[in-house]
Amino acid sequence: MRLLAVLLLGAAIAVGACGEDEEEPAGGAAAESTPAGASCERAELETVQDGVLTVGTDKPAFPPYFVDDDPTNGKGFESAVAYAIARELGFEAGEVEWTVVPFNASYRPGPKDFDFDVNQISITPARAKRVDFSEPYYAAPQAVIATKGSPAAGASSLADLQDASIGVQIGTTSLDAVSTSIQPSDQPKVFDDSNAVVTALKQGQVDAAVVDLPTALYLTAVEIPGASVVGQFDAPGGDEWGALLEKDSPLTPCVNEAIETLRSSGELDEITQEWMSESADAPVLN
Repeated sequence: MRLLAVLLLGAAIAVGACGEDEEEPAGGAAAESTPAGASCERAELETVQDGVLTVGTDKPAFPPYFVDDDPTNGKGFESAVAYAIARELGFEAGEVEWTVVPFNASYRPGPKDFDFDVNQISITPARAKRVDFSEPYYAAPQAVIATKGSPAAGASSLADLQDASIGVQIGTTSLDAVSTSIQPSDQPKVFDDSNAVVTALKQGQVDAAVVDLPTALYLTAVEIPGASVVGQFDAPGGDEWGALLEKDSPLTPCVNEAIETLRSSGELDEITQEWMSESADAPVLN
């Protein structure tokens, strides 16, 4: 499948990109639709650079979200989504510029040097107090990965994981998912970054790790070939990703309108199927 081929191009990971949930659990907090009287005509749009749409994401930018660490090529799920939104807003591909925005910096309050950011950012009420979110363009389930021979490898339900030692990155919605959905007997082992989670799993410091499902597919295909996806499960309250914008950005309702058009036309589903289709094959843990 094309997604697996894309995954094999990568050399690093972006575990737990869904990110920090902070004060409140994940849930729908996207901005409202276009207000009456507002115009989304290209000439009326307010952007940070005249005549240019500036889109942010982190670096490195990993598959299946981006290909070859190059957001500008239009390949990969979020690159394709960003260019589709840009087109709906009236911008040609050559009028889109990308800028590097570290994940944790994206949802800090204050002015932004981008028009919107796409980086597997979960929509949460806590973040929505500081920034705007578009309507969701993807809902990501969580996934459990384990190495061969691990006590967690044969789990067929969430209850089977309650006595497992589970590793997760600090400040992520995956951490909330472990605590809420799995409710392990012992507190999950929390690591400062994604590389530390992977190392802990490789070295047997934990029985399993929890990340979003697309990342789990990448990890088991490239970074930890001896590991497998034990199964997937829904995050508490849903783990929906949205484009992130400056708080009260005049562009927010127009990005919402663009995403709704892509959804209604079926194009958003086509993009999702092209780049994220392997997600459907992971067993569901209840």
